[in-house]
Amino acid sequence: MSDDRKGAEDEWRRKLTPEQFRIAREKGTERAFTGKYHDSTEPGIYKCVCCGTPLFDSDAKFDSGTGWPSFTAPVDSANVKLETDASHGMRRTEVMCNSCHAHLGHVFPDGPGPTGQRFCINSASLDKESK
Repeated sequence: MSDDRKGAEDEWRRKLTPEQFRIAREKGTERAFTGKYHDSTEPGIYKCVCCGTPLFDSDAKFDSGTGWPSFTAPVDSANVKLETDASHGMRRTEVMCNSCHAHLGHVFPDGPGPTGQRFCINSASLDKESK
């Protein structure tokens, strides 16, 4: 690991809780129904826990029954980055913050209208700013 990368990792470790670091920086997943936002109904904007980029609006949030916060679309598609994830013997689409590349979760094509998408996001990757 280069000194620059090591320095960035140390900075993330200082800024984030161990759980946030494991999920956002090491592509982990929180257990279903344990995240602080999985059943939140309060209006707000969900932002990246690492860099503060606005990611999802509570108006796009729905109860998918999966145990993770689920959204039909991001606030702005330019704020998220999608990549193929072939880990764990599955082929999924990973969702990341486009600004800092934090792992957020995955998107699936089984959501409600109007997009038909389900952005299944880890609470630990998010901070919510109330409206």
